[in-house]
Amino acid sequence: MKFISWNVNGLRAAIKKGFLENFNDLDADIFALQEIKMSAGQLDLELPGYHMYYNYAEKKGYSGTAIFTKEEPLNVTYGIGMEEHDNEGRVITAEFEDYFFITCYTPNSKRGLERLDYRMVWEDEFRNYLNNLRKEKPVILCGDLNVAHKEIDLKNPKTNKKSAGFTEEERGKFTELLDTGYIDTFRYFYPEKEEEYSWWSYFAKSRERNIGWRIDYFVVSEELESRLEDAGIHQKIEGSDHCPVELIIK
Repeated sequence: MKFISWNVNGLRAAIKKGFLENFNDLDADIFALQEIKMSAGQLDLELPGYHMYYNYAEKKGYSGTAIFTKEEPLNVTYGIGMEEHDNEGRVITAEFEDYFFITCYTPNSKRGLERLDYRMVWEDEFRNYLNNLRKEKPVILCGDLNVAHKEIDLKNPKTNKKSAGFTEEERGKFTELLDTGYIDTFRYFYPEKEEEYSWWSYFAKSRERNIGWRIDYFVVSEELESRLEDAGIHQKIEGSDHCPVELIIK
């Protein structure tokens, strides 16, 4: 099975930049999106053969997630069941027979780290949410998790120690998640591979120069380790400041 996750930085904008062609070429069994930046009724999108689910933020033109899946889920839920976290459309969970599939757009700590305290609360509550799901069946988490975990995961680690997405606090929470029994699938297959990024700033021709960050992930609970086949980053696919990331499982 092939899974794709992509922060499209506005789905309506992405469609004007070739999203549908890329969607068809990638031909994923499940396609997860983050930062769709739209409200209900703003897009009449038809994807034959896919069941489509959206979680919109209350704030217009902000955040939001989607899941497009060939197999109809047993159940779909929106958010993590906590009102203080669920008004920004950040999480969709699709339950299948032998796993939960979750798309997540993790809150950004923002310039000046003004939202770092909230981010820390979110991290703990979201990890608890995943672990409660995992009591029932294995978990596949994907999305823009807004953290570069290790120095290898961004071009300029030394100058970004206090930047949102690379603080000790954020990296520590990701370590905590992995230590709970989860696998960063890309690093599982490619632990030493350098200059593999999934996001680039729009400034200073960052993408042309590959000055990027790896902040988009597929993370799975350890029970799925034997089913992992490959993971990848589609750096050549444009249409957003992020590129799609991929997971293949048996």
